[in-house]
Amino acid sequence: MKLLRLHRAPGPVDRPIALAIGNFDGVHAGHLAILQRTVQVAHSMHLAPAAMTFEPLPREYFARLRNDPSLAPPRLMSAGEKLAEFAAAGIQHVFVPRFNAAFAAQSPDAFAESLAHMQVRWLMVGEDFRYGNRRAGDIGTLRAEGTRLGFDVETMPEISNARGRISSTAVRDALGAGHLALASQMLGHPYTLFGRVRHGKKLGRTLGFPTANISLTRRKPALQGVFAVKCRLVTRGLEGVASKGGAILNGVANLGTNPVVSSENRHHLEVFLFDFSGDLYGQRLEVAFIEKIRDELKFPSLDALVLQMHDDAAKAKTILRKTEDGYED
Repeated sequence: MKLLRLHRAPGPVDRPIALAIGNFDGVHAGHLAILQRTVQVAHSMHLAPAAMTFEPLPREYFARLRNDPSLAPPRLMSAGEKLAEFAAAGIQHVFVPRFNAAFAAQSPDAFAESLAHMQVRWLMVGEDFRYGNRRAGDIGTLRAEGTRLGFDVETMPEISNARGRISSTAVRDALGAGHLALASQMLGHPYTLFGRVRHGKKLGRTLGFPTANISLTRRKPALQGVFAVKCRLVTRGLEGVASKGGAILNGVANLGTNPVVSSENRHHLEVFLFDFSGDLYGQRLEVAFIEKIRDELKFPSLDALVLQMHDDAAKAKTILRKTEDGYED
């Protein structure tokens, strides 16, 4: 898969393309349907299957512009995790234009002309797609531009389940409410986070619970609490695409601010792996959240925390015994 990180207008690739455009945060079932349709049409029309996403995401950009972080929802996945999903879906080229003031100020005509410059022959977007300065462009104007510039436009109807429309917002809402099974249904797999194991305060080992401290960088997580988890090591290949491998390790994870031992008010992900001994420092770990055990609590003492950790570990082991066959590639 070829990644094109773009700071100006997108440029052409070596052959005409079928292109899917979207934020693709989480790559849920609706996104996957868009990507699969794009790959299908690309093969039938002898085009290269491609996707365009943005960095930062538009809502993140406008939140920074207004100096109001609350306007940007938590990301469901990092850029690297998104690339892995694109590659798995069969996408060959990924365009990542820098979403900045110049990009946001483009007229709808200018944006459509940039697509023609990229050799787009077929375009897939969601039914609610808007583009151009002040979101002035819509599906009607895009189809008209496609007729003028030589590309077809197709939209993907909403993908729904028994609870309604599948969307990144719905996934975030399910995760925030602790409904991990519902989030898993919409994503097609358990929700996961990736991060590098770093050195922490090493308090866990003195309490009998040595934990892998996972770096979250600046990510604002979509969920918090204590969870039964399944983990495995990952490597990063070309263009940062994650490759999973190795044995699956069961554990219990705390994702939160650790109020008993820290006053930083930063989010930390700590994982206690059952029946594991070894050095994980510097390695990247995938953490799949299987079921929520409880909310994060503030304990009056370390002794009270240790008692709760024993109870959490026992509950996680019970949960994971019931789901031994439920975590697959």
